[in-house]
Amino acid sequence: TRRSAGASPASHAAQVDEDLVDVLLVEDDPSVLEMYRLKLELDGYRVNTALDGEEGLKKASDLKPDIIFLDIRLPKMDGLEVLRKLRAQDKTREIPVIILSNYDEEDLVARGLRLGAHEYLIKARTTPTSLSEGIEDWLKE
Repeated sequence: TRRSAGASPASHAAQVDEDLVDVLLVEDDPSVLEMYRLKLELDGYRVNTALDGEEGLKKASDLKPDIIFLDIRLPKMDGLEVLRKLRAQDKTREIPVIILSNYDEEDLVARGLRLGAHEYLIKARTTPTSLSEGIEDWLKE
């Protein structure tokens, strides 16, 4: 595992800890983004955020995070298009992507999984704790 249990982000402020898992959260609702970000940081993950699809794609390409949580309905570029482009680029092709959406229509879920998402989660049924606890398993897939 790349994350030490109970690692505090504050304890790493003076130095960059290469062992921290880098997470990219792409979510256009600031309150939802903040809720997940806070829990992940408390659990010792290094979290970057993006508020729209274009910014998410750019950050994924520039930062090469260990895992990406991606909303579907996003400004500028929707999440499925972001996912398609991530899978088309060599440097982002292998990054695990977990879709985190309010939309659970069967066709959207199927399209997301077909495009290469590791999992499709519904926000209303996904607590920050369950999201955080799933990271270790998703990184092993």
